[in-house]
Amino acid sequence: MVHYYLSEGQKILTLDAPAEDCWVCMTHPSEEEISVTAKHFGIDPNDLRSALDIDERSRIESEDNYMMILVNIPTVEDDSEKELYDTIPLSIFVVGKNIITVCLEETPVLTPFATGRRKDFRTSLKSRFVMQILYRTSSMFLQYLRNIDKQSDLLESRMHSSTQNRELFELLKLEKSLVYFTTALRSNEVVMEKLFRSERFKKYPEDTELLEDVIVENKQAIEMAGIYSGILGSMTDAFASVISNNLNNVMKTLAIITIVLSVPTMIFSAYGMNLASRGMPFADSPWGFVIVVVTSLILSLLVALIFVKMKMFK
Repeated sequence: MVHYYLSEGQKILTLDAPAEDCWVCMTHPSEEEISVTAKHFGIDPNDLRSALDIDERSRIESEDNYMMILVNIPTVEDDSEKELYDTIPLSIFVVGKNIITVCLEETPVLTPFATGRRKDFRTSLKSRFVMQILYRTSSMFLQYLRNIDKQSDLLESRMHSSTQNRELFELLKLEKSLVYFTTALRSNEVVMEKLFRSERFKKYPEDTELLEDVIVENKQAIEMAGIYSGILGSMTDAFASVISNNLNNVMKTLAIITIVLSVPTMIFSAYGMNLASRGMPFADSPWGFVIVVVTSLILSLLVALIFVKMKMFK
């Protein structure tokens, strides 16, 4: 799918065809759309396909008539149980007076620009637009990292009394997401450093503050991802032991209950054997059944009290 956007004052117009100073937004484009766009702007079709490879690495490539900036952006994959945070490639082409973006799916990184929620956005200001996309990318990383931190706090409160592996699997999934984020952020950092040192990428004095914000946001995201990754790694090891300990406590309680109940079981088993009545105590007494039951209960209570005194139920 290909959309053409052009900013006019505070509004974003949707065009039917590419025009000067417009933004060409390609979302999971077809081969025909890639061929048409490549021919119109003089871009290598293989470069346009780069962002369609989920494993594509972040990099910058410069050609005679265009520059390609490929970064990894955060995304959320929904499954039947829990969200999984991942990264996908996003390529930005600076071609003459146009900007072209290519991505595998619709992403919240670009949505504010397409819907006009960014009031300071102009399609004609290409350098600023690229930096705004990079800033938005770093901001989305930070937002998802905060979500991961909140989810880990919820898991921590649930795992204190858990004896199942479900919470542990969710924790491992969050840890996996942090690995993706850390790898993407570090590769994006290299791309940003190369981009801002590049002479082909025009940097204007009025964009200096935005440039600094982009670098600061990305570094902050890297630090947060590293901190959360270390915390989750420690939590995973700790709570694996907690789950094992909780299970041991359950097994201990069940063993104690089994021992307490084994006392009347042994007595009733003895009276259930096919023996002569004169050999069994209280066999000829009309209160024999009651006496045996009460005796069994008393002995079971005594055994239970012994375990309570030994603090075995705690």
